[in-house]
Amino acid sequence: MRYRRSAAFAVVATLALTACGGSGGSGENSGSTSSGKLRIKLVINGGLGDKSFFDSAHEGLKRAEKELGYELKVVELGSDRTKWEPGFEDAASADDYDILAAGTFDVTDYIGKLAPEFPDKKFWVFDAPVDYSGKNGACSNKCENVYSVTFKQNEGGYLAGFLAEKLVAGKALKGTESLKKVGVMGGVKIPVIDDFIVGFKAGFKQAGGKNSDVVVQYVGGDKPFGDPAKGKEISTAMYGQGAALVWPVAGLSGLGTFESAVTAKRYAFGVDSDQYQTLADPAQKDTVVTSILKNVGNALYKAAQDEKTGSLKYGAVETVGLAQDAVGYVDDAHFEELVPDKIRTELEEAADQVKSGSVTVPSAF
Repeated sequence: MRYRRSAAFAVVATLALTACGGSGGSGENSGSTSSGKLRIKLVINGGLGDKSFFDSAHEGLKRAEKELGYELKVVELGSDRTKWEPGFEDAASADDYDILAAGTFDVTDYIGKLAPEFPDKKFWVFDAPVDYSGKNGACSNKCENVYSVTFKQNEGGYLAGFLAEKLVAGKALKGTESLKKVGVMGGVKIPVIDDFIVGFKAGFKQAGGKNSDVVVQYVGGDKPFGDPAKGKEISTAMYGQGAALVWPVAGLSGLGTFESAVTAKRYAFGVDSDQYQTLADPAQKDTVVTSILKNVGNALYKAAQDEKTGSLKYGAVETVGLAQDAVGYVDDAHFEELVPDKIRTELEEAADQVKSGSVTVPSAF
């Protein structure tokens, strides 16, 4: 699914705050039931300002606050993993929320253990499901008060790979006409990140490319999704190996890719949010061909809508992809300037094939 710039997450105002280290200020007004509003507490195992994944989630819930009448509180636990478990315990123990929302694979065990302890509260987990089987000491009540939503990021990856090969094969990107390789930088080797990469390779191959021309590396370390310096180092190495563009799938670490792209005079794809919009540096913005959207914010906004009508299904996983407009890519004036008409048409056709089910994208799961 394509997203025109005007339709893809209205993130500019909110991210202007988060880029300066703010959380939007909404938490100061939460913690009271006197208003009668449902209270959502977004607990982030990291911080706002990544201009992609967590900022997308935050924007979706800010929209729910503004348009649906929720109250929102944001808790940022930072990148120190030793503080995550006690942080989630403190957040769940406080009586200042009705719904606790959290995301990424790192949080599922915490939520699986905490949700049964607070049966009068509700929990939303995005990007990875809790283990509803009740094994391993978690979900002792089958997590009947937990809603999980996961994404078909492999479908977004497929479009990224397809586009990347069409661009390099068509010599479409100025200054990279002699290059054939592309790079994908993952945060850490886990199924949800590898799902992006498996899809990317499938799309690259479908467009006529060779997987040997896809350079893959992971940030790893203690802060795989929070280390822009390491992201820049890896991206610089990829450009040095002849990559015409690099796609960072690594949260905050990916910001280093755009710095590297400017120095190397190469290109990049954004991820999760519209990073052409969220990047402040004009030179870095110019390196972004498009962003492959993982519409976390849209999914959480929809959950908020369904909660209001009583139709949100707890105790189960919902999986969304291209067919639900949960993943896609940004098609705007900048994209049209960089990408020839023929390639844009081919990409749209590829997206329609996935959306209709005539093409099945392989998955890491």
